[in-house]
Amino acid sequence: MEAERAKPTSGGRASRSADRRRGDAPLRLVGPPSAPGKRPEVAAVVGRTLERVAGGRLSELPVALRFWDGSELASNAGAPTVYLRGPSALAHLLHAPGQLGLARAWVEGSLGVDGDLESVLRSKDAFAGVRLSPLDRARLAISAVRAGGAQVLRRPPIPEIEARPRGRRRSLVRDRASVRHHYDVSNRFYRLVLGPTMVYSCAYFKDTQDTLEAAQERKLELICRKLALREGERLLDVGCGWGSLVIHAAARHGVSAVGVTLSEPQAELARERAAQAGVADRVEIRVQDYREVSDGPYDKIASVGMYEHVGRDQLGRYVGAVIELLRPGGLFLNHGIARLTPHPPQPDPFISRYVFPDGELHPVTDVLNVMQEAGLEVRDVESLREHYALALRRWVANLAANRAEAIREVGEQRERVWRLYMLASAVGFELGDIGVYQVLAARPGAPHGLPLDRAALLAGAAGQR
Repeated sequence: MEAERAKPTSGGRASRSADRRRGDAPLRLVGPPSAPGKRPEVAAVVGRTLERVAGGRLSELPVALRFWDGSELASNAGAPTVYLRGPSALAHLLHAPGQLGLARAWVEGSLGVDGDLESVLRSKDAFAGVRLSPLDRARLAISAVRAGGAQVLRRPPIPEIEARPRGRRRSLVRDRASVRHHYDVSNRFYRLVLGPTMVYSCAYFKDTQDTLEAAQERKLELICRKLALREGERLLDVGCGWGSLVIHAAARHGVSAVGVTLSEPQAELARERAAQAGVADRVEIRVQDYREVSDGPYDKIASVGMYEHVGRDQLGRYVGAVIELLRPGGLFLNHGIARLTPHPPQPDPFISRYVFPDGELHPVTDVLNVMQEAGLEVRDVESLREHYALALRRWVANLAANRAEAIREVGEQRERVWRLYMLASAVGFELGDIGVYQVLAARPGAPHGLPLDRAALLAGAAGQR
């Protein structure tokens, strides 16, 4: 995956041990032994230490490790190689043990993968349950100094694009800063990744051969059909991105649409796109938080890929704000990523520091319960998990095809973040670690206008091209 390849090692390989816990090979030193008086090869120092910590769990790795001095700890034939370009990779791990140190080393570029990055991501279960005692951490620190010198004791610079949210959590000020960290990157960069539709949420595929553009157009039409949009109605899109849904709804269904976003660059481009599509008179784009919208009632409300930023303790306020803006009998569609495990996962420093600051994933039952408690009637729930994996695979391919241009636009660090996060997300959806749901609800008090037959509701959306 990396453009730069680490220098190949030389010398013979030690014999493979018969001990094969979890199917992985024990660590094997590649390269000649150190000459008397010379600093020991990094692989030898690290290898001995890994055998002594975590009850030996780290003595067998699903990947090979290659170090800056050319020495290597081998693994199974065909396994990808994780390489450390310099002592700063060890320094990051020493000062921020675990995922945060790995994330910083990856973003900085001192940690890389020579081979299949996806294989590395899929090997994470090999480290499940690994715990380091205080003695283990001391041994690793001593090993890091022996391998990289005293310089590893100095905290390395933190990558400049790391987010450090400040202020009261879920306040308007902090939420704006967190959202803008992710979206105020570069409209041109997002076009390279997302393609001409500029839709940054799950597409809807008729089959695996669909183009990304066809699948995204179908998703936009699916939302409009589920909302049963009618000409002349008012539509609010909470978290409108670059305006694709409101433009589609105005052009295809004749509604008057308002889209709100916290990103100035998004809003600017969305307005330009609405004008180009000839619907500027029916589409209004505002830089506004959903908590600041006060010009209801709206006939229909959509929220696509936004509630992940809301927070579990704010779901009630979020749904309450929607109800206040929705007329009796109006429809609300919430489209969002959900975790598929009932228990909160361990914190993910890579996502929280480099991708979505303050983002949270909840079980879909959480939003269903909050909707019902607030008085909404849930009418339809659909899982699009497999669809999101397909969309992400296409985004990953777009980034790979435009990598050099993407780096020129946003820099190497941000390109590395997007490359890792999108591929890891695709794997997560494929493995069933996370899902995505569209939940359609109606506000009681008047007829909702939905047909008896669900097929009639969606007629035309499935075949949209």
